[in-house]
Amino acid sequence: MGGKRAAVLVDFGGVITSSVLQAFTDFGASLGGDPRLPLDLLARDQPTRTLLADHERGRIDAEAFERGFAERLRARGADVPAEGLTARMLASISIDQDMLTLLADLRAAGRPLGLVSNSFGTGTYDGVDLAAVADVVVISSEVGIRKPSRRIYAIACERLGIDPEEAVMIDDLQQNLDGAARLGIGGVLHTSAADTRRQLAEHFGITT
Repeated sequence: MGGKRAAVLVDFGGVITSSVLQAFTDFGASLGGDPRLPLDLLARDQPTRTLLADHERGRIDAEAFERGFAERLRARGADVPAEGLTARMLASISIDQDMLTLLADLRAAGRPLGLVSNSFGTGTYDGVDLAAVADVVVISSEVGIRKPSRRIYAIACERLGIDPEEAVMIDDLQQNLDGAARLGIGGVLHTSAADTRRQLAEHFGITT
């Protein structure tokens, strides 16, 4: 299986950055109640899930998502202002320099590299030159499709000029790897740059 995998697709939030789930939990803690409230709403509250899906697909902008999510939080007892809500949710996020090094090493080794990311809020990608990180950049709100839809991975492969069977996806969420796998794309469940580097080498023969 390893030899034919040459290209790498990579997520942004939770892979190139620290954990988004932890950032949402940190935000929840700042509200003074159950720190799991934001994640609980995003995972289980249907109106919130619809808001998120519409935002990730570019059907509503960040401000509309913030207004809607602030309403859902207020309905659960957390009185928060809507303005700047997504920025506050991501306040504890940091860029993983070790992952940037790994991606730079992959590109230097001639590996085709695509970024496949579900967009969230405004300023999510600030501080990272995406064009320097990847050969192609596919953002959900720009193509109107979000992970784990197979189509968003197909778009990345098409733009790289490769077949899905030649690619490996790095993501911190299993559901996104499952979506990629339906196209024949290999998967690396990311926990750290060192472990991802090891998995790429051991499971797919992708070295730098």
